[in-house]
Amino acid sequence: MIKILKKQNMGKSNLGWLQSNFHFSFAEYRNPTNIRFGVLRVLNDDIVKPKSGFDTHPHENMEIISYIVDGEITHKDSMGNKETLKRGEVQYLSAGDGIYHSEKNDGDKDLRLLQIWIFPPQKGLPRLYGSYRYKEEERDNKLLNIVSSQVGESHIKIYQDVNIYVSEFDKDFTFKIDKNRQIYFVQIEGSSKVNGNILESGDAAEIIDETLLEVNPISKSHILFIEMKQ
Repeated sequence: MIKILKKQNMGKSNLGWLQSNFHFSFAEYRNPTNIRFGVLRVLNDDIVKPKSGFDTHPHENMEIISYIVDGEITHKDSMGNKETLKRGEVQYLSAGDGIYHSEKNDGDKDLRLLQIWIFPPQKGLPRLYGSYRYKEEERDNKLLNIVSSQVGESHIKIYQDVNIYVSEFDKDFTFKIDKNRQIYFVQIEGSSKVNGNILESGDAAEIIDETLLEVNPISKSHILFIEMKQ
């Protein structure tokens, strides 16, 4: 089963300095029928204006991944970490029993990022923070595993049993979906056919009880998908 989620039907917010598309209920977008997909709780497609950003705020018992689409993000947290990341690079944290952080766009152009929140397998796990500076060639017509579980093979490992993949491509590809696994698919840029369904930039799809993911680019495409247990 594939459920297509069009960008125009998602939750929206415009605070001036921040424009967001909410894939799930978040902030002022309240939809009790759209709270989560499996262990995926939040997926926000954010545009942050220059010289602005998210001031210091807390998180706990959530695993948070930021995938940078355009511009640069500067992260600073209560564990003493501070760094700036750009397109295709990934920052993550497992908040455990509590962490404070800020995320700013200190640059001169818009920052676009996907913020992904995943429920951890249990509360109170040790805090983790890290990042990885993936190169464009690693995802150019290749499926790049940017996040995995602790037993996975990605450079970034979180506690939950998920895999996150990205690609920028203009060739067809397929991905085998194991039994009792499901996928949340995001068309970041360009357009594709996903198992025969057309997705435009900003659209998404929930993929359940399928054995194969078939993706055919209509134009040069940039995608991300999260593979997880049902």
